[in-house]
Amino acid sequence: MFDHDAKAVTQQTLDDIAAGGVDMSQPLEMDFFVAVPSEEVGHQMAAKAELIGFETSVEEDEESGEWTCYCTKTVIPTLDTVFDIEEHLDDLAEPLGGFSDGFGAYGEEEEEE
Repeated sequence: MFDHDAKAVTQQTLDDIAAGGVDMSQPLEMDFFVAVPSEEVGHQMAAKAELIGFETSVEEDEESGEWTCYCTKTVIPTLDTVFDIEEHLDDLAEPLGGFSDGFGAYGEEEEEE
């Protein structure tokens, strides 16, 4: 289960995005990062996320060798909406050995939790 203490971090990240000049009352394309243990698991996670309306990609970090499933969706970025998405993705990833690992907004510097 997702760490509910992370809600304050989610709020801070949203505040940082807003401070960058983004109108948070308008739909925003957001990338949610899901850390996964392998490329295969990343594709399994991507399939799950696509079923609930996300566009996805699976990428390996060249430096660390760690795998991430990027789940992209356009939403109005309220705290409750973004936190619920993070929690839902974490719930989907947990049985696969993965976890929700932050988010960012298109056109903004990536903000990680």
